[in-house]
Amino acid sequence: MEPDALFLFSNAVKRDPAVEAWFGDGDDLMRNLARLWFERMRACGRDVRELLHDGHPTACVGEAAFGYVNAFRAHVNVGFFFGAALPDPAGVLAGSGKRMRHVKLRPGGDTNEDAVTALIAAAYKDIRARR
Repeated sequence: MEPDALFLFSNAVKRDPAVEAWFGDGDDLMRNLARLWFERMRACGRDVRELLHDGHPTACVGEAAFGYVNAFRAHVNVGFFFGAALPDPAGVLAGSGKRMRHVKLRPGGDTNEDAVTALIAAAYKDIRARR
């Protein structure tokens, strides 16, 4: 994959106050669930940066986006910009786009945490390799 095919954000920073504001004060069940998974993206490496893109927290390796979270009324999406290229032996990824895929999580649902954690790690590693 050519580097210009990456989704780049020159304004990504180590900790974006706008991302923290998006998560709010901890009273929103869906945003709390999203925070849990975004924290796992943040923990992938010292080169992880973040910003709000299209109104939701987005994680980058340097300037290159690899994942995002978004909260809806009944579920949370944990998404990957090159998700179609990721190994998904548990079959948890959804979507049919050329590149992007996501995992839909519901509070109290049957979440395969190991599979989602592995996807986050794979997405991080994949973007590092593409840079």
